[in-house]
Amino acid sequence: MDRIKVPTATLKPLAVMRVKLGESAPVGAGPNGNRLIINVVAADVTSDRLSATLAGVAAADWATIGEGTLIALDVRLTLKTDDGEYIYVEYCGRGDLATGLLATAPTFQTGSEKYKWLNEVQAVAAGNANLATGDLVYQLYEVKVTV
Repeated sequence: MDRIKVPTATLKPLAVMRVKLGESAPVGAGPNGNRLIINVVAADVTSDRLSATLAGVAAADWATIGEGTLIALDVRLTLKTDDGEYIYVEYCGRGDLATGLLATAPTFQTGSEKYKWLNEVQAVAAGNANLATGDLVYQLYEVKVTV
């Protein structure tokens, strides 16, 4: 029986993303927990390869509050780069409401030739949220898989 090599993953810094949350709609208890929809009112992403802000279209976190201080994130937003290109971003993840610490796994979609490299990126992000002010900051990393 042929054995395949076990892959490894390394993280390459990708960008810093800052997010500002707005109004929320506490939908309440459903089959998956307490649903809370939170508007994303501002976002910016900065790195040496990318500079973008939130585009003027709908953006929100369809969060679910679990047991204790667990929050499950489900976020979708659209960015507009400084040179006018659009990038759709979506990510799920987990967070702790008590500490504000978050872990997410963003992916990207774009038709832009300049930024098409993002279509191949699986990212992970380490986040920190100040829930009192609605300010979040994420360090995004590109996951590089090798054998």
